Amino acid sequence: MKTLDKVRISNNDKLNFLSSLVTMLNAGLSVLEIVGSLAEESQGNLKIFLDELYEDISQGHTISSTMSKFPRIFDKITVNVIRSAEESGTLESTIREVELSLEKSIKFNDKIKSAMLYPMVVTIVFFVIVIGILVFVIPKVTSVFITLNIDLPLPTKILLFISNILTQHTLILLASLLVLGAGTFLIYLKKRTWFINRLISLPFISKIVADIDLARFSHNLSLLLDAGIPIITSLDLTREVIIREDIRLAIEDTKEMVSSGKRMSEGFKKAKKLFPKLMVLIADAGEHSGSLSTSMEYISKHLEYQVEKRLFSAATLIEPVMLVIIGLVVGGMMLSIISPIYSLIGQIGPH
Repeated sequence: MKTLDKVRISNNDKLNFLSSLVTMLNAGLSVLEIVGSLAEESQGNLKIFLDELYEDISQGHTISSTMSKFPRIFDKITVNVIRSAEESGTLESTIREVELSLEKSIKFNDKIKSAMLYPMVVTIVFFVIVIGILVFVIPKVTSVFITLNIDLPLPTKILLFISNILTQHTLILLASLLVLGAGTFLIYLKKRTWFINRLISLPFISKIVADIDLARFSHNLSLLLDAGIPIITSLDLTREVIIREDIRLAIEDTKEMVSSGKRMSEGFKKAKKLFPKLMVLIADAGEHSGSLSTSMEYISKHLEYQVEKRLFSAATLIEPVMLVIIGLVVGGMMLSIISPIYSLIGQIGPH
């Protein structure tokens, strides 16, 4: 049986659980009745969680204490928000806020995935076409070239060489690729942070990741502040949703500045290369007006819009570029096949 800290469930299962919980709470049912009913109808990892939750509640434990046993399902932000709600007696409304937050996060992630889908599909189709030409078309043409004993140009020779490797040494090639893939995966597991840092340091990706980080940071900070969690604790918890190390360190510095009596916006201003000017201004206004959580949510929506716009622009630009690349590569391959044939026709034609 899986240990509890290894149990995962899908975001949809988590969303359905939260939605069912808040709906049944509104209907006047007790948490124990709700969890027992949901556990009977569930299966897999969700049932493991619900059975554990039912057992804990029966013994007088809180929902948040059970959630903390499942770090792969509920992050520290969610656990602390629910714990605060249980202490303040606002569990029903807070669960609804957590549900809306998760729903928003799922939609945001889906938009990012959708923007990445087209380039991935085109790339896969491109490789399928190229391999298809090398495996099925080139070998047939090769036999013709050998029979006619044509003096082939260098691009055609390279094409025939690659085709020969694919068709004559398939098992060796597959084994080599398997070993290379497995080795790369093992290195990635050991050096995951290094790989991620290299990837997110690329110019365009770096900006996108920064906006995603700041959008998630702002949204989660707003959620924590709304739940009544102190700002220092909230800043500490939100660091866990950040991917970029420099932003994580900037939030840590901001937390230290707030601990020493300064405002959060001053910490943002100190790291102005990472935090947009608009974010600094809105956070400063929110601190002065006492509506910091609302201001942070506004910042989150603004940054999410920026991410969506950049991804849409990138997808719009990538589409024609990839089509041109595919056209050039496939066209070049076909030209390498056709040019020797035209050369031969020229040799046997009338002089």
